[in-house]
Amino acid sequence: MGSMDSTSSGRTAAARDRDSEGRARNARPRDGLGRPLPYDAEGVPRQPEGVVRRPEESVAEAQRLLDEGKPFHAHEVFEDAWKSGPEEERELWRGLAQLAVGLTHAARGNATGGARLLRRGAGAAEAWAAEAGRRPHGIDLPGVIAWARDLAAEVEAGARVDAGVRAPRLREAS
Repeated sequence: MGSMDSTSSGRTAAARDRDSEGRARNARPRDGLGRPLPYDAEGVPRQPEGVVRRPEESVAEAQRLLDEGKPFHAHEVFEDAWKSGPEEERELWRGLAQLAVGLTHAARGNATGGARLLRRGAGAAEAWAAEAGRRPHGIDLPGVIAWARDLAAEVEAGARVDAGVRAPRLREAS
């Protein structure tokens, strides 16, 4: 039976990694762009999930991770804000999470997925801003939306992306 074959780490293919609550969760270490590495490799520490932060803390933490070239990890911060924040802000945080995932895919070399998610996230943030009529938590939404659309076009044109170098500025420079 193929599903019970042993893997290079000595684990059986049928064994599933589980988190402390018993949910299926891949325990393989990850690189800075969230790609799984072999079990015995040293990876980048994971971003804790389910952390409830004030919106300003979410923006600051996501910016730090983006600046470090870890958009996959920044996406986790935005996802926490999306899941724990007020209903009227969910589309904003979801759009920002999509932007971070788009940057992740672009940096991994997935031009199609990267451009698609960058545009989807820009559209979600733009729609939210049009409805809300304000700039939330100091986020420069027009600047972030322009960054995403520009990067999507560059990625489609074949540009290689370094996630840390191409990280967006979430807040206007003071």
